[in-house]
Amino acid sequence: MRKFFKKWMPSKRKLMQLYFALLFNANAKGFVNVDGLKNGFIYEGSSKSVCIPGLNCYSCPGAVGACPLGSLQNALDDKSALFYVGGILLLYSILFGRLICGWLCPFGLIQELLHKIKTPKVKKSPVTRILSYLKYVILVLMVFVLPPLLAGSPAFCKFICPAGTSLGGLGLMFNPENHNKFLGALGPLFTWKFLLMVGILVGCIFVFRLFCRFICPLGALYGLFNRFSFFGIKLNRDKCVDCNKCVKQCKMDIRHVGDPECISCGECVSVCPTQAIEWKGPKILVKPSEALTPMSATEQQKKKTRLWVRVTVTVALLGLLIGTGIYHWNESAVPLPSPAGQTEDGDVVRGNQVGDYCYNPKLEIINESGVTGEQLEPASTGKITVLNFWGTWCPPCVAELPDFERIARDYADRVVVVAVHGGVRGKEDAPPFIAENFPNSPIVFTLDSGAARNDYHTLLNGPGYPYTLILDENGVIAEVFPTAIHYQDLKTAIDSLLDTPAQ
Repeated sequence: MRKFFKKWMPSKRKLMQLYFALLFNANAKGFVNVDGLKNGFIYEGSSKSVCIPGLNCYSCPGAVGACPLGSLQNALDDKSALFYVGGILLLYSILFGRLICGWLCPFGLIQELLHKIKTPKVKKSPVTRILSYLKYVILVLMVFVLPPLLAGSPAFCKFICPAGTSLGGLGLMFNPENHNKFLGALGPLFTWKFLLMVGILVGCIFVFRLFCRFICPLGALYGLFNRFSFFGIKLNRDKCVDCNKCVKQCKMDIRHVGDPECISCGECVSVCPTQAIEWKGPKILVKPSEALTPMSATEQQKKKTRLWVRVTVTVALLGLLIGTGIYHWNESAVPLPSPAGQTEDGDVVRGNQVGDYCYNPKLEIINESGVTGEQLEPASTGKITVLNFWGTWCPPCVAELPDFERIARDYADRVVVVAVHGGVRGKEDAPPFIAENFPNSPIVFTLDSGAARNDYHTLLNGPGYPYTLILDENGVIAEVFPTAIHYQDLKTAIDSLLDTPAQ
């Protein structure tokens, strides 16, 4: 029995990886459907304002925190957000370095499990060592250079991140609640990301942590702080005899223990003949070198003490995990707003579901000259209102705008088409675009409230861009289209709300 457990029992590191994967995705209700409760959507509770340490997509149905990499890209054009996200990332980097990659990252666990599949493996070599520099190029280009040029759009998340595609995109679409919502969004970009994800995951079967070693910009960023981090692996040069056993044992492309490629997994500790590899943090995490002499009574007492510490820490961690899961399960069980409801005092109960009075902030109106100084409350037009969220940086959004303009002309007296521009550069990018493509358009162009954070889009539970809602004359949500939409679909939805359809 002992041999069985020794062979199949996960290591401490695997258990920690599993623990944090469950903790970071504690919103279990996001993966299931329960009648009467909101399902199939991204969790947007207060904990989402906090960045977790590892790579875990914000859009994963179970995610209860924000991905630090996505948050950093979104914060580049917002100084206050940049200080907040940058401060958190700096704290994680100084405390842990790439220990986060080895112990806390959910996507790291996925890669290691795939590598356990029995196949011929690609061993590290000078070629893989050169390829390990690629992630630093990706860090600079996709995280710091392109997002500001794409009006705040997170380039790495949008074009590369396999965690976003697997945990976020597929996680949402596999929910039966979303089968009819997102299938229309499967365009060329999703096809590219899906094929890239499959390629990376298949590659991880043959190459140990392929994504971490060659692509991940978050690992590149953390690796820069490995030398200075408070926790992790370090090499005692006074004891080292340069036997190179640690480098041969390591599956990463390290040149020496603790360099930027080291994920502090601890597998090198047991092979060091002189015990020159030391743990900068608590010794309970790393397997020590085998003792060469019997333990003294004092050492035996210390061993018992460490055992009790381990038991206490394990119980505390399990309690935290269970408590977090229960909290998020119950928090999700908030009933939806009453359809088209009013309080006893006559106040409107507003929401973001079909049948709710639509949330109704004051939006700034813009035209080809810029901000006009006028404002519009989209749920108070007194007419049927087509509320479309778009951005100059979003090709599908731009492609469907002519259909919205046609609707605005065909139903000029009965329908208001409101195009809400999202993104941090709406005031700069939208006016020249309108001047060139939609001069004197019947569409009412506006800016999202708090454009840097796309507040209105978030408030209305927008899954992405483009996103369209149709409101009746009273401001009640009648239809929701979470993906691109064409003229005939708009016309059908509007005609169903009108007594006399347009000819």
